[in-house]
Amino acid sequence: MRPLRAGFLVATAVTVAGALTGRDRLQWVAKPLMMPLLAADIASSTAEIAPVERTLLLGSLGAATVGDVLLIEPDDDRRLVAGASSFAVMQTGYAALWWRRGARPRVNTAVPRLLAWAGAVGLLRAKAPALAVPLSAYGLTLGSAAVLASDPVLAPGADNVAGLNVPGADPRSRLGVGALLFTISDGLIVARRLFARGQRSRRVLEAIILATYGGAQFLLADPEAHTGG
Repeated sequence: MRPLRAGFLVATAVTVAGALTGRDRLQWVAKPLMMPLLAADIASSTAEIAPVERTLLLGSLGAATVGDVLLIEPDDDRRLVAGASSFAVMQTGYAALWWRRGARPRVNTAVPRLLAWAGAVGLLRAKAPALAVPLSAYGLTLGSAAVLASDPVLAPGADNVAGLNVPGADPRSRLGVGALLFTISDGLIVARRLFARGQRSRRVLEAIILATYGGAQFLLADPEAHTGG
């Protein structure tokens, strides 16, 4: 494994530990390092990535860094909305990248994500109406990127089951799983905000959110997944 990606895994582990134990200092030290480490790995990679696509990747990770810092305090709704805006920029960058590589929406990938989005919108309107509009708008960018990430055209040698490319040796086949992990992570953010009440449950959920988020970015920002095509 390349050293910068290994460093990302260490920063992610420290961030998750900080969330689980309630030690915000650990998060303030480690979380802002996560995306810059992946960006540095992409910038230094010898993988043959088109210049425009490398720029899209780096810009997306830059936007994610801003969102990461904002969401170190996940119980502040203003920071949550601002963080969602930053991540919307990131998701738009990923979607643009995969669109450039030929990915297009397909019914079998779009419909389940549309239904999940509609369900989340309904919950937000019922339980947190002040957050419904900004988080629903972010959900559209998340869903769009996830739909494109699972298009078989991105990984022509991979099997596609239930609208998801089956991950294999080809890093491109793992993009769909990365996008799915992102969807799970963001879905848990909504669940945590609406349903988690005790401190322990909030910490555990935040740790799972960060772990799935880290796994998603590890797969999505792999330089080898953006070569060729």
